[in-house]
Amino acid sequence: MTDSPDIVTIAKLGARGDGMATDGAAVAYALPGERVAIRREGGRGQLVSVETASPDRIDPFCPYFGTCGGCAVQHWAHEPYAAWKRALVGQALSQAGLDTDPGALQDAHGEGRRRLTLHVRSGEAGARAGLMAARSHDLVAIDHCPITVEALHRAPTVATALSAPLGHGRKPLDVAFTSTDAGLDVDIRGHGPVAEGVRAVLVRLADDLDLARLSLHGEILVERRLPVIETDGIRLSPPPGGFLQATQAGESALTALVLAALDKKTKRVVDLFAGSGPFSLALAKRCDVHAVEGEAAALASLDRAVRATPSLRRVTTERRDLFRRPLLPIELDLYDAVVFDPPRAGAQAQAARIAESKVPLVVGVACDAGTFARDAATLVAGGYRLESVTPVDQFKYSSHVEVVGVFRRTVVRRRRASLA
Repeated sequence: MTDSPDIVTIAKLGARGDGMATDGAAVAYALPGERVAIRREGGRGQLVSVETASPDRIDPFCPYFGTCGGCAVQHWAHEPYAAWKRALVGQALSQAGLDTDPGALQDAHGEGRRRLTLHVRSGEAGARAGLMAARSHDLVAIDHCPITVEALHRAPTVATALSAPLGHGRKPLDVAFTSTDAGLDVDIRGHGPVAEGVRAVLVRLADDLDLARLSLHGEILVERRLPVIETDGIRLSPPPGGFLQATQAGESALTALVLAALDKKTKRVVDLFAGSGPFSLALAKRCDVHAVEGEAAALASLDRAVRATPSLRRVTTERRDLFRRPLLPIELDLYDAVVFDPPRAGAQAQAARIAESKVPLVVGVACDAGTFARDAATLVAGGYRLESVTPVDQFKYSSHVEVVGVFRRTVVRRRRASLA
């Protein structure tokens, strides 16, 4: 690191939300068009001061912005921010050789994030709960996270209290919170097994803190109320620590886009990487659905929701590791449509099999534009047309963007003999 700062001009915002200087240095919290003073460290520049500010620079609303690593661009006006997020999707598609222009960015922040994972660490002043600093393992203790729903604002207090019988954070703890209609669903991770006496103390704390459910590494310690999330008359209860879309508005937006892609000919749908089944349940109001997922606990939650909603069409489930054993074309051809929503790594193996199938409609949902584009290119090479791509901003103020793509088959490739 040099003794005196350098003055650089920021040309654009990079894929991770850093300002990219004209000489290639990445500068966190700098905006396009700004002249900033930086101290260099390798290929990065630490922002010292803003010499000439962008007219699009605004005041961030969070007191922890710039120290906490959770948000990258609270300081940018909405219009250029939205254009940047849309461009991230467009760039990923272009790099994969696809010429589809993404639609307008849909704002899906709503009332805020309903999921939050806090880290608890021991310090000189005792246990502290917070988030990690950007590109660091340093803890930023917080009072509350302003981008979350109001029910999660007490999460740091709850996490600190729960750490007491577990050594006050001397062994690093991660505490995952989900806001549900029944209250907070909390899963503690990182400690390992505990003695019966400690379990008893944690159960008492769950009562004192009025938690709906408290779990340790997914094992339920106490369930005072079933953590339920009700949407459009369907009551879903994800397993402890189970996947849930980051915001309620995000789930609603993604579901609406999936349903809008269907037509009157769509009678049978297979939902791949189904999780606890939010898409399956919404689809089952109109179609027969086969939900495929690798986690047994998630499928159990889906099954419970199906049994509690007798008005749904037929829903079947299958536990299957789609990374190791994707559905084959002969299995996929039984359906009128495929919906797939994989983890961040994408669905490379499954996309290859879909590309060999005769399914007329495919709807892909992804939380990573790069892996979505890779899988989309596989489908297009197999004879599908990428009809539309919609970016959905439920991870607001971060560099992450959700994507929904609609594919319709135009050419059926000849089946390989080994799959006949």
